[in-house]
Amino acid sequence: MQKIKTALLSYGMSGKVFHAPFLSFHAGFELIGSWERSKKLINHDFPEVKSYATIEELLQDDVDLVVVNTPVETHYDYAKKVLLAGKHAIVEKAFTTTVAQAQELSALAKEKGLKLAVFQNRRWDSDFKTVQKIISDEVLGEIVEAEFHFDRYNPSLSPKRHKETVNSGSGILKDLGPHIIDQALCLFGLPNSVFADIRITREHSLVDDYIDIVLYYATFRVRLKAGFFVREANPAYVIHGKKGSFLKHRGDIQEDELKLGKKPNLTTWGIEPLEKEGLLHTEINGEIVKKSISTLQGNYYTFFDGVYNSIINNSLEPVTAKDGVHVMQIIEASIESSSQKKVVDL
Repeated sequence: MQKIKTALLSYGMSGKVFHAPFLSFHAGFELIGSWERSKKLINHDFPEVKSYATIEELLQDDVDLVVVNTPVETHYDYAKKVLLAGKHAIVEKAFTTTVAQAQELSALAKEKGLKLAVFQNRRWDSDFKTVQKIISDEVLGEIVEAEFHFDRYNPSLSPKRHKETVNSGSGILKDLGPHIIDQALCLFGLPNSVFADIRITREHSLVDDYIDIVLYYATFRVRLKAGFFVREANPAYVIHGKKGSFLKHRGDIQEDELKLGKKPNLTTWGIEPLEKEGLLHTEINGEIVKKSISTLQGNYYTFFDGVYNSIINNSLEPVTAKDGVHVMQIIEASIESSSQKKVVDL
């Protein structure tokens, strides 16, 4: 199997938890190393790889693919450097901080003949994959409304300074927001218009930590919510159709397992506990049905396998730069809507 030599732009939580385990597990990737500014941590886990002192040193090395997993406000600058150096790129969410930046990177990758993927890993969460199947199976009838939540209970400010200082990439809209925005667009496509309420709710917070976004489609609405004061979790997904409803709590275990240092595999990885099954209450062939629905297996490996195939076989990236542009369009429209207290057409 042809190897893709891959390097990370940081080895904090993102590199250690979400990227390195899958890059080292997938037979098609060779993890070369990571840029490390102060803490030199990658060799504790991967003694054979390199710790680069600068991004220039990394880009001058024999590297095919670079993962841009630095703070959001740096994504555009670093991804541009990576593409100009002739390397393929995976860029963490949020893709960029503006639509214009996202469009420029997309055009640059196309011009250079390079692959550019956005790391929207939550498409391969077990809970979302189950919701996706329920909708594709059309067991709810015509969709009337959907509501997605990415809620937490955490009144404290993050110890990560870049997350709590005012900058172009900080705030919940560009942190948790891209997950549920991308999931909505993956299921339903771009809406016609957007209305949003973006607020600060935590004491001493300088950045937005609450979002309530309504996506207007021709015949239905999708509501996206995230905040830090939800002690008792709502269902993460609530879908209502003209025949029935589906409710699913957030249950994907991959992040928790990765934080514990567990290694991914293709058989038992990403399987939720049975008690997290979703509830389907609908009408099928004239009969009212109310039952638990088994959750599909989740696996972020699928994203990396998609990136591998896109580079080796010149197929489409699993999450394209165009997808990243669309998410940024919703984010920009949400900011405008909240500031002007109006519905914004796309």
